[in-house]
Amino acid sequence: MCTVTRQSRPDRVAPDQVAPDRVAPDRVAVDWVSPLPPVRSGISDYSVDLLPHLAQRCDLRVVHLPGQPVRDDLVERWRPVMAADSEPGRVPIYQMGNNHHHVEVWNAAQQQPGLVVLHDLVLHHFLIERTVKEEDFEGYRRQLAIDHGWIGDAAALPFRWPGGAGSSAQFALPAHRSLLARQRGVLVHSQWARDFLREELGGDYPDLRVRVLPMGIPLPPEPAADAGDDFRQRHGIPKDAPVLGSFGFQTPMKRTEEVIWALAEPELADTHLMVAGEVAPILEFDRIIAEAGVEDRVHVLGFLDWDEFAAAIAACDLALNLRYPTAGETSASLLRILALGRPAVVSDHAQMAELPDDVVIKIPVGEGERRALAERLSVLLADRERLAHLGQCARRHIAEQHRLEDAADALVAAAANWGDLSPLAGKAGEIEAIGSVPRPTSLAWHRMTGRLDVEGTEDWQPGERRTVRVRLTNESQAVWLAGERPSGGVALQAKLWVDGVDLLADRGWRGLPYDLEPGAAAEFSWSLRRPPAGDTELEILPHVLDFTGFPDLEGPAWRRSL
Repeated sequence: MCTVTRQSRPDRVAPDQVAPDRVAPDRVAVDWVSPLPPVRSGISDYSVDLLPHLAQRCDLRVVHLPGQPVRDDLVERWRPVMAADSEPGRVPIYQMGNNHHHVEVWNAAQQQPGLVVLHDLVLHHFLIERTVKEEDFEGYRRQLAIDHGWIGDAAALPFRWPGGAGSSAQFALPAHRSLLARQRGVLVHSQWARDFLREELGGDYPDLRVRVLPMGIPLPPEPAADAGDDFRQRHGIPKDAPVLGSFGFQTPMKRTEEVIWALAEPELADTHLMVAGEVAPILEFDRIIAEAGVEDRVHVLGFLDWDEFAAAIAACDLALNLRYPTAGETSASLLRILALGRPAVVSDHAQMAELPDDVVIKIPVGEGERRALAERLSVLLADRERLAHLGQCARRHIAEQHRLEDAADALVAAAANWGDLSPLAGKAGEIEAIGSVPRPTSLAWHRMTGRLDVEGTEDWQPGERRTVRVRLTNESQAVWLAGERPSGGVALQAKLWVDGVDLLADRGWRGLPYDLEPGAAAEFSWSLRRPPAGDTELEILPHVLDFTGFPDLEGPAWRRSL
């Protein structure tokens, strides 16, 4: 028997929850800002499902994002307005995801703070798409430094070279601070996501308002008895073979490559795999399928419209929705699978660990994942009674915990509760995420950006002795170490050139008298006599000891003819 039960509405509301009965008597005015079909995005489908329920509860306007198409029937029904047509008193609710479809959502939210429904906690891939893929490396570096301080600045460096960047920083640095800290509130779809944001942002922004709301999913009719068989026949999949299904946009974190390799294990020798959804260019399914020797048992179907998508779900015995690493999203494709009464396997990690054990099967991530998949999947596929029970519990879970009406109530309540609040004081250009992590130093830092000001060289007459004063300002993210350090210390060298000969070649360098923090400056002086004749130049050159001169590290240097 399923243990899923409908949660009762509490009499008193915890700070991270939304109480629908607190909506003001007058209808709150909401602007819905989201991609819409035909844009191929789970968020656009989510929006279409919610809009009728929102319209019953608030004064709703749908915003047309610049440069994006909107399906004719949606234009006819919702009469979208352009994003620039904002009005006082309306609360924008932004639907933010981790791909290029949300560039205009980001832009609008930066200009007019509102509520952000954060479908993906990590927005780093979105940042890459709107900067690096447009050959704007400096824009990428600048935004990552705004969101993550010197750590972001350092993490951006590998993108200067083709193939130099790995994926670790893309999940470790979520690149969302400059968006979220400006909003009136943030809405997420899991307790794990809320806790993640509070831990990641709470120390710097203790007043950041984060709440959990259910992701609304329509409960479709159960598939026709022959829908799965018909789909198998159309795509050349044996009627009686055990079939796994991986659904939605295919990226490395969905672990489909590991499933393909698991098919080569003896336990799954007769099992087929359907892959329904667009495939990211980075994936090499054809090569992996060939190397695993499972060409006749893997069916890569590409993007499917909803009717075919539902038929594909009906055609599989067990759905896969693995995620590691995770961008923190609550998978709409998984919830749609469960709504159709299909059992599913998920990674036992992060937000997916919240799902009830009698609704999904959880597979541990990490070493041994491939063997665990082969062993667990083979046992599950052989137990038809358990699969049927899991499917029933899955459908009931969606019916009770993911009602569209509850999601609409929670959204409107958040708009009513937070709509008249000023956004937080954080400004994008001032946000820095250093926290307790120590700054890098000149021993290892790669950019010694700063300023070098020199005084005392104006109208310098031949033979005249002067005191030349130098001020060196640290404008980098690193601490410049004192000159007494054997390695990584910073020192200044003065050179006085006359007809190509340095008259100060035997003079010692002047080291920083103390560690120079970012934004701080140190002053130096030299008492020098200008040679009475000859072409003369003065040069001031900072160095990182045991390494190189500042110019090689994008740092300042000074050289003038006298």
